[in-house]
Amino acid sequence: MKRKVTITCICLLSTLMLVRHQVWATVRLPAVFGDHMVLQRNVKVPVWGWAKPGEQVQIIFKGKLFKTQAGTDGKWALKINKYSAGGPYEMTIKDGDGQLIVKDILIGDVWVTSGQSNMEFGIQNEEHGADAIAKATDSLIHFFFVPFASALQPQDDIVKQSADSPNGKWVVCSPQLMADPKWAWHGFSAAGYYFAQQIRKTTGAPVGMIGTYKGGTAAQAWMSLAALQQKPEFSAYVSKYETLVAHYEEVKVAYPQLQANYQQALKQWNTEVGDNYAIALKQWEAAAALTKAAGDPTPMRPKPSRPAPQNPAPPDGGFNSPTNLYNAMIMPILHYGIKGVIWYQGESNGDRLNDAVLYKDLFPGMITDWRNNWGQGNFPFLFVQLANYHAPAVSPSEGNWPWVRDAQLKTLSLPQTGMAVITDIGNADNIHPTNKLDVGLRLSLIARHMVYGESLVYSGPVLRSMKTEGNKIRLTFNDTGSGLAVGRNARDAGIALKGFGIAGADQKFVWATAVIEGNTVVVSSSEVTDPVAVRYNWADNPPGDLYNKESLPAGPFRTDSWAPPLNAK
Repeated sequence: MKRKVTITCICLLSTLMLVRHQVWATVRLPAVFGDHMVLQRNVKVPVWGWAKPGEQVQIIFKGKLFKTQAGTDGKWALKINKYSAGGPYEMTIKDGDGQLIVKDILIGDVWVTSGQSNMEFGIQNEEHGADAIAKATDSLIHFFFVPFASALQPQDDIVKQSADSPNGKWVVCSPQLMADPKWAWHGFSAAGYYFAQQIRKTTGAPVGMIGTYKGGTAAQAWMSLAALQQKPEFSAYVSKYETLVAHYEEVKVAYPQLQANYQQALKQWNTEVGDNYAIALKQWEAAAALTKAAGDPTPMRPKPSRPAPQNPAPPDGGFNSPTNLYNAMIMPILHYGIKGVIWYQGESNGDRLNDAVLYKDLFPGMITDWRNNWGQGNFPFLFVQLANYHAPAVSPSEGNWPWVRDAQLKTLSLPQTGMAVITDIGNADNIHPTNKLDVGLRLSLIARHMVYGESLVYSGPVLRSMKTEGNKIRLTFNDTGSGLAVGRNARDAGIALKGFGIAGADQKFVWATAVIEGNTVVVSSSEVTDPVAVRYNWADNPPGDLYNKESLPAGPFRTDSWAPPLNAK
């Protein structure tokens, strides 16, 4: 009996030591590695983390052992084998103190979805979202949402999240998850989810979506400091960054009092202005809905009697300061194996004309920056051109957003890029149009063709050339599909097109008559006898209706290279 008790005690002690051995393992992985993760197929999979300086680290995956050693700073990294789609699998990571086991690992295609609020726009608010959530039963789609954060210095991991939060960890698609109010901004990116659905149908492989996005942010916030330092055009952004660094400590000390002052001022503003303004706004929204239904002009939107107080910027400048999102929301996932990126951003760079024009350098610079630092070559980078927004166009050449769209169009000169045009599905009164289904579908068409090799029509008409014929200009297009069409529903080609402007050497654009002739469009105006240039859909909210018969719209374009009126708004 005594012998049995002794053996039992020894076994129990061994078990406790083993448990302690596992619990107190010092090897650590970044948050983007964890249960339910999706690893990128057909690439040597990067894995990294931390351990004691000089410690040997072992990884066991799919029956093979891989070894590396932590550096003097405790960091370690290696690339394991290439793998075909499949799963679920387990991965064991060991050091001298114990081991970690990562479970339910799938191998498939990993896409990063990024940008500002229209990419952030959650599935729970999307106009088809209720039906999509109810049918979200594909357990081979997994998500990872990077929690919002900003930082002046590069971060090697995300801030640890609570155990019950779906944020900052890999999670499996389900109706319950998609409806979770604690997940991201009203759920995962709607555009990203619809894109993932289509990639699943196309490939049959698991899909992992890494969401890293933040509303109201400009491209310079998503770029590294080194990239911003490369061009003198970005010197203002670099100066702002340097100022934030120089004054960080003193602002950090003053910030609590600034916040307290703001809260007091806001409370007073709400009492004197805000509460009444909120009532007036609700009344206006109801009246606007009635006039819209009746086809009458929308009444003027009310304004507060005085502006609300401004929330003071945090010590690091906040989410929209140069490099802050790159440091906090890209660096922690940088080098993770991916298939590509989908991107929807640009609104914040279109607030002022000078910034809109500079986007032609910022946006391709950001893409190149990510590609250089990710270390996976020219991975596919698919993006959304800005939707139509603001009051309908009055003239054929106006606004700031056309210059952002022009920059987006020109960015297609980079290899492995694609652009989804959505100037037909925006909302004049809402910068966040609720139809993200078409956004995801149009992005997926590009991916299916460019990335996965499907033979299909993936783009609307794209200008190829122009030719002057007397008092007319003839435009020729690529990507016409089975033919040019008027409107999404391919109406009679004999109907005149909308959205075209024409100008002579005086650079003054007037509305033009435009008609389809075969796979060309002929543009003219009685006001311009010697035309030299055409612009199409060159406004914040343009009326154009040129499509191909596959119901994909032509994007805004111009045939001229005239400089923008930088002395304007």
